[in-house]
Amino acid sequence: MDICFIYNNKIYIGHVGDSRVYRIRGELIRKLTKDHSYVQQLVEDGKITREEANHHPKKNMLTKALGCTAYVEPDIRARNLEPGDILVMCSDGLTNMVEEKEIYQVVKEAPEVAPQTLVNLANNAGGYDNITVITIL
Repeated sequence: MDICFIYNNKIYIGHVGDSRVYRIRGELIRKLTKDHSYVQQLVEDGKITREEANHHPKKNMLTKALGCTAYVEPDIRARNLEPGDILVMCSDGLTNMVEEKEIYQVVKEAPEVAPQTLVNLANNAGGYDNITVITIL
């Protein structure tokens, strides 16, 4: 789960779980959140590569999520925004089915209709999970 607050050219993000917030700036897409998952921990510990993580059978095993305990401490991050930046908020139903480079291409091509296009792409790829996408221009 992610929440975003934009104020004075900054984005403030509250994050728990494996939904993601991306920032597209120019030719780059950057993930602004860190997945709270077993597989992300394996990557950080150097036990598997990012490529191996994409296909790991336990990639959706969360280490932090809403509803598992009475209280969860979210990650809080602040990042600068520049004119022309595009934010993409999405669930893992998208990122499990559509690669980051394709997300970037779709959003850069038509950001206003990108959410529907990306949901369609994820569904066409199998769409076995809920798929939520928001673009903020």
